[in-house]
Amino acid sequence: MNLDQLGIQTLRMLAVDMVEAAQSGHPGMPMGAAPMAYVLWTRFLRHNPRNPQWPDRDRFVLSAGHGSALLYGLLHLLGYDLSLEELRRFRQWGSRTPGHPEYGHTPGVECTTGPLGQGFAMGVGLAMAERFLAARFNRPGFEIVNHFTYGIVSDGDLMEGVSAEAASLAGHLRLGRLIYLYDQNSITLAGDVRLTFSEDVKKRLIACGWHVEAVPEGNDIEAIAGAIRAAREESQRPSLIAVRTHIGYGSPHKQDTFEAHGSPLGEMEVEATKKNLGWPLEPKFYVPNEAREILTKSLERGERFEREWRDLLEGYRRKYPELYRQWQQEMNGILSEDWEAAIPSFSPDPKGLATRSAGGKVLNALAKKIPFLMGGSADLNPSTQTALAGKGNFQAPPGPPEKVQGAESGIWDYGGANVHFGVREHAMGGILNGLALHGGILPYGSTFLVFSDYLRPAIRLAALMKLRVIYVFTHDSIAVGEDGPTHQPVEHLMALRAIPGLTVIRPADANETAEAWRWALKQREGPVALILTRQALPVIDRKNYAPAAGLARGAYILADSPGGAPSAILIATGSEVHLALEAYESARRKGVPLRVISMPSWEIFERQEKEYRDRIFPWSFRRRISIEAGATQGWWKYVGSEGEVIGIDHFGASAPGKVLLEKFEFTAQALCQKIEALCREEKG
Repeated sequence: MNLDQLGIQTLRMLAVDMVEAAQSGHPGMPMGAAPMAYVLWTRFLRHNPRNPQWPDRDRFVLSAGHGSALLYGLLHLLGYDLSLEELRRFRQWGSRTPGHPEYGHTPGVECTTGPLGQGFAMGVGLAMAERFLAARFNRPGFEIVNHFTYGIVSDGDLMEGVSAEAASLAGHLRLGRLIYLYDQNSITLAGDVRLTFSEDVKKRLIACGWHVEAVPEGNDIEAIAGAIRAAREESQRPSLIAVRTHIGYGSPHKQDTFEAHGSPLGEMEVEATKKNLGWPLEPKFYVPNEAREILTKSLERGERFEREWRDLLEGYRRKYPELYRQWQQEMNGILSEDWEAAIPSFSPDPKGLATRSAGGKVLNALAKKIPFLMGGSADLNPSTQTALAGKGNFQAPPGPPEKVQGAESGIWDYGGANVHFGVREHAMGGILNGLALHGGILPYGSTFLVFSDYLRPAIRLAALMKLRVIYVFTHDSIAVGEDGPTHQPVEHLMALRAIPGLTVIRPADANETAEAWRWALKQREGPVALILTRQALPVIDRKNYAPAAGLARGAYILADSPGGAPSAILIATGSEVHLALEAYESARRKGVPLRVISMPSWEIFERQEKEYRDRIFPWSFRRRISIEAGATQGWWKYVGSEGEVIGIDHFGASAPGKVLLEKFEFTAQALCQKIEALCREEKG
């Protein structure tokens, strides 16, 4: 058995032993895909096991995350800080080898995968980041950004809709440094793919603008290597290499069956498989001494790759010191010292403006100070107002800017910061994750709040990975109006608040919107969702009410009863803060003291010290009313069992926004009646 075959068999049997020891997992994919993974990692992938995070490494995405045992075996065999003991603890409490790869948990894992299709989209984002940074920083003779994004995708990945969205955009953008190996084993968890999947995937990807190679035998490592070389030489199109593999390869009774997909082989079948492949039955987790040569070569190659790049970077530093300084700053995600000075403030205005419009003004002001701010919308820039003026469009060069209505600059290449995701919300979410994972980019994406459902799986992964991603969700309530209930979010705020690690901010006016962007940019760990209005809102006169800077505490006293206990506490978010202020002023004229709390973010508020939280919501005070034009679920936490929650637990209707607010009793008059009723109940 030569060294390559020894390495491949080692990977197969480590995966089998991992799954068997855990009595849980997916042995079939690693057994079939081991040859392609081995060839990629040992012959092509530029990586350094001793420094998994060096900036110009090639990225590898295991989109078929259920095959994690294959990745862990590779990382161990090639010299990453992942011991054999950790492989023995596969899928166990506290191990570094969880059931699906987790970013930040295991060295060498570039992104969290498992939900199929997500890795496919994240890889597109990684490849876009490489092109964006290369366009901005590379100079003749100094290509300091020059790497590939590789991945292994499965039949299941290619069935998921998100991969179709991402593949379409990747082909349009001609991402030639994106190469996916397709583990075409034709088996899913439930059976043969012929039950569900008969399309010609290769033709579909060709139609999307991809270069496609086919390897008819998954154990032919030279054919796999040749296909990868051909893909690397294709600079104008992303590549898919369809490799016909055999799930559970070597298992006498389970190869090419769904029984090898998601369950251990079983003790007897493991023994039969090892005998069939000429592998020792004992010890388990056997790594032959001869295979250590693979480790030595891997470490030598990795150190050479990084050393050569650092020598190039040193030459770059000497010739382009200012660019080098900027490169270092952006790769570390550091904002310029004066960025906050760029944030505009807004004068009091009873007519006001929509918070989406205020957000657009703030975003564009910040973009002048933050060159690595990059993003766009799912074909909604005119509505979400998230286009960056003068920053160009991220497109494959050369392009025809004269044909694009409203093109705002001559930049029409990979250096443009405006990403046109198209009507592909789910892919947008996954691509944003890839942009953030790469480093050197602060990504944002926007759509209507009601369509946040389309990218929810990607938002969840962003929160799980603690990525620095900003979402701009506009058209935030039934006040959207005539478009009707299909476009009027009701449950979406609560659905987003339910995601652990996602910070949701719903500002009340233009100045709170500016503060929301300030907070979001300071947040370095975890995604942030800004929830903005379509309709104009008054700009609050802060001479009469508390400063908008209170947003940084999540909730703050906006208006209070002078010199005495309030009759009731009104808690509101976003556009409904203005209802609370109207009720406050009406009650004040009648001599009834109220407290108004603007609560733009539950998550930020919950991070405050207990003393502050108790001061804002004194629990001895029971007359509390929350006002939010959305689902009421969850608000009882803040109003208590004796309080009142004003919201909307049904779908909206098609009518002008003002009419809907009146019909659904989101008016100051209706609110005053609720206050009076609550006070009467307590007196009674």
